[in-house]
Amino acid sequence: MPINLPTAHQDLVMLHGWGMNAAVWDACPADTWNGLNQHRIELPGHGHSPFPPALDSLWSWADACLDAAPEQAVWLGWSLGGLVALAAALRAPKRVAGLVLLTATPRFVRAADWTPAMPETTLDQFHQELAADPAATLARFLALQVRGSDSAREVLRTLREALASQPAPNPAALSLGLDLLRDEDLRGRLPDLRCPALWLFGDHDALVPAKVAERIEILMPGARTQLIAGAAHAPHLSHPVETARAIRSFLAEPAA
Repeated sequence: MPINLPTAHQDLVMLHGWGMNAAVWDACPADTWNGLNQHRIELPGHGHSPFPPALDSLWSWADACLDAAPEQAVWLGWSLGGLVALAAALRAPKRVAGLVLLTATPRFVRAADWTPAMPETTLDQFHQELAADPAATLARFLALQVRGSDSAREVLRTLREALASQPAPNPAALSLGLDLLRDEDLRGRLPDLRCPALWLFGDHDALVPAKVAERIEILMPGARTQLIAGAAHAPHLSHPVETARAIRSFLAEPAA
């Protein structure tokens, strides 16, 4: 179910992924966003965003982003940003006119009934490494994001440049972000979402397997899912034309 926003609400909230910042969107072609007004909101403790002690849960992160967002908008979330965008839509459904979930998933870690996901041990290892060397942990995570991409070297360079252009993320925010990726499970809440939704996946993604699309189609029958061929975890950077085409198509078609 796509969406056609009235002129008064041509706003797009954009949430980046774990460890990154708003500069990651600079590499995307301007027409990707179909002329919408961009609101690049940084997750708590990332980039220039503060990290007060009260922001200690997924829902408090969603509230912080809602506080910085326009009254109504389409929300685009990449990876962890997608999880926060889902929480915001559940928290304030009248304010989220549509969702674009970019290589996101309602549950990031594997379970007996959720096999297309990361092993929990992967995130546990990141946690251990983060305590010893945050910079090296971020570098390893960036490399994992581009693994399998048709243009891995170029995308990795772009991610490194975006990361270096802003203040380093708060280590406590990084630790909590890993907790959210490991512990949160919004699968049971997806049927509660009533806004139009587009889920975009990379068919070479090492973090969010493309098979998640099949599960989303069951959990959210009204949502649209699409695979970006040759892309890994950052299709907006590796395959901007295909990603832009999918987003523009979703935003332009009238709601059912």
